[in-house]
Amino acid sequence: MKLSEKLKWAYNTDTKWMQTIFRLLLGAALLFAGISHLTFNRPEFVAQVPNWVPISTDLVVVLSGIVEIILGLALLVFYKWKALVGWATAIFFVLIFPGNISQYVNEIDAFGLDSDRARLIRLFFQPVLVLWALWSTGAWKAFKNRNN
Repeated sequence: MKLSEKLKWAYNTDTKWMQTIFRLLLGAALLFAGISHLTFNRPEFVAQVPNWVPISTDLVVVLSGIVEIILGLALLVFYKWKALVGWATAIFFVLIFPGNISQYVNEIDAFGLDSDRARLIRLFFQPVLVLWALWSTGAWKAFKNRNN
């Protein structure tokens, strides 16, 4: 079976207008965040990279910024493949979650999060981003109905 046939479930997923608005908002937010990784917020993002990551913290920030730009553009432009992009975005949010945990555990002040309470509250927003990516792109529904 060809890859295109295996991914057929993710092509041209039907979504409602509200989902489209939220997908576009998420795409714009990721595009902005990615650009900020590479420019004016770079030191803030470097501070969030966990100490146990075996490569340069600056390289992690640059690479994650590039990924955010790609995902943001994909959410804005590749609407026919939005379900697949939604899964990629959700996985990305899961992969960067250790940075948020590290910020909390190591009491790192960044992005105005200068208290344990603020950093802890932020941890609860990462699952919201995962759900946002899956819902706004119809990714979960498309995957669930892939055999129909």
